[in-house]
Amino acid sequence: QVQLVESGGGLVQPGGSLRLSCAASGSIVSINVMGWYRQVPGRERELVGAITRGGGTNYADSAKGRFTISRDNAKNTVDLAMNNLKPEDTAVYFCHADRILLFDSRWMYNVWGQGTQVTVSS
Repeated sequence: QVQLVESGGGLVQPGGSLRLSCAASGSIVSINVMGWYRQVPGRERELVGAITRGGGTNYADSAKGRFTISRDNAKNTVDLAMNNLKPEDTAVYFCHADRILLFDSRWMYNVWGQGTQVTVSS
């Protein structure tokens, strides 16, 4: 089985910073695209940022210039550094992997973590 486990959420004041981390565990050979999404109650889950295995990145407009996504392919981890946080960044943040190759040659698709709460408030 493969699991994505997030950490690093919490309460931060407006203008502050947080760093989210996600570690994938299991019999993993490689992971294609890893990303971070967020969701608030009553709204659809939305992409925050994504990064390919080769390091190519894509960000939501709301994240550009403030958030940075990075990954370590050897450790199967992906981080999201968030700066200048705003109250509207408050959400549950989810780690995502679109396609994972396992050692038994099976693929797993669309794997999600359990989510971590980020609250931006004074």
